[in-house]
Amino acid sequence: MRLVFECVECGSHYLPPEAMAYPDGPASPIWCARCQAAKRAAGVREDPLLARIALATARAARAAGACAGASAEEPVGGRPDVRPSRPPVSRRSRSGPGAVRSKLG
Repeated sequence: MRLVFECVECGSHYLPPEAMAYPDGPASPIWCARCQAAKRAAGVREDPLLARIALATARAARAAGACAGASAEEPVGGRPDVRPSRPPVSRRSRSGPGAVRSKLG
């Protein structure tokens, strides 16, 4: 599962490469590719503290999502979900005249 980040500048969500590296340098956990290029051109460096916080937050969200997905697959009450081998008889088929005659006779 990959980490999804939110850009601090423009607010967009982005999905950096898994290696956190672009062909022209490392990927930023706080800026999307466009904002990172603009900041690099302006000579602004990213704050290492914000970068660590963004990585930790993304990893915690991924772990919480993985835990929630695992608990949703486990059955409630500890029993596996057992389905009937054939479909149930519909109520409509029992409400016909044949069902009434068998109950009367």
